[in-house]
Amino acid sequence: MTNSKINNGRFFQAALWLGYFTIVYNILEGLVSIFFGVRGETLTLFGFGVDSFIEVISGIGIVVMVLRIRRNPEALRSTFESTALRVTGICFYLLSIGLAVTAVYNIATGHKPETTLPGIIISLVSIAIMSMLVAAKRKVGSALHSAPILEDANCSLVCIYMSLVLLAASLIFRLTGFGLIDSIGALGLIYFSFHEGVESFKKAKGIVE
Repeated sequence: MTNSKINNGRFFQAALWLGYFTIVYNILEGLVSIFFGVRGETLTLFGFGVDSFIEVISGIGIVVMVLRIRRNPEALRSTFESTALRVTGICFYLLSIGLAVTAVYNIATGHKPETTLPGIIISLVSIAIMSMLVAAKRKVGSALHSAPILEDANCSLVCIYMSLVLLAASLIFRLTGFGLIDSIGALGLIYFSFHEGVESFKKAKGIVE
């Protein structure tokens, strides 16, 4: 067995564990965020929790891709990676829709949360963990020359931006009582999320062609 195959096997294993961790962490983060979002009537935190489950979809796409490649090493990787890229692209589109619906609803109703302390804590934890995930996924994706894993890293990067928005909105509301700041910040993320969705589908088309 060549060193190249050994290294690839190691990086595929790392990609698999990163995918598993992404799925488990985001399920837990989503459940906790939704619980405290409902309890404190914090729509931004509730929306953040829903978006965590969208990240789970992207993680599942990567895990399925890696497992199929390992079980069928002679098959063309392009088909698997193209599918994973499309799954990630759909996740970005769903993310954009979720952000838009949450922001518009907040602005229309002028809703103010009861408390934003859970949002501050959850966002700080998310920023720390997602930063490590982005770095690890980029390292593995670059080593394997895998566009889907690199796109999955971008999906985790969007979660960092969302965490920063959640943190800023929670802090500003706690200090000023200005309840619409979260909606204003969320609207700024829609373009980035939608753009990444478009890029995912473009790369998927390029792999097949």
